[in-house]
Amino acid sequence: MSGKPRLHYFNGRGRMEPIRWLLAAAGVEFEESYLEKKEDLTKLQKDGSLLFQQVPMVEIDGMKLVQTRAIANYIATKYNLYGKDVKERALIDMYVEGMFDLNELLMKHGYLPPQEKEQHFANMMDKAENRYFPVFEKVLKDHGKDFLVGNQLSRADVQLLEIILMAEEWKPDILAKFPLLQSFKARISNIPTIKKFLQPGSQRKPLIREEDVAKVISIFY
Repeated sequence: MSGKPRLHYFNGRGRMEPIRWLLAAAGVEFEESYLEKKEDLTKLQKDGSLLFQQVPMVEIDGMKLVQTRAIANYIATKYNLYGKDVKERALIDMYVEGMFDLNELLMKHGYLPPQEKEQHFANMMDKAENRYFPVFEKVLKDHGKDFLVGNQLSRADVQLLEIILMAEEWKPDILAKFPLLQSFKARISNIPTIKKFLQPGSQRKPLIREEDVAKVISIFY
């Protein structure tokens, strides 16, 4: 067994993608075991690997961790992406929870039936432009530093960049009204480990395609 973390999930974004981003930002190489069919998930459930019968699951440091937030918290702590004290951690948690709410909307869109997509898209873009992005624009303005919390890279920065890029896939000019987020995006994208993750051929996953939705649903339902 190698010392690299091993990620168990389907070959797509879903709830594993923020974890891939954090590991990549930390410069940690990882391996992936993809669920290709329902039996792959059933096997993990039956052999006791999944505490709550769900993936994502990450094998790391002799543990089999499940629950996206727990996994992300561990990685952020281990690789110094979680602030310097308890107050900074509270801010990071608060920002990231907001990002997870927006991420759920963005992630869900690709799996909706056609008749629900138009209304969901309008709601998703409205929330991004009028609820979430204004918050982070103000945080950057008030904080006056290159990063959201303290003056070093944290998981909040990594996950905000991920969300920005996801939102831009749906609406390329979504940052038009947010100059500080535009410069934040450029700055964080240029951090060497993140820049590498943004290159073609990395383990970053593309937007789900229509033809892959049925396969993912068949694994989980």
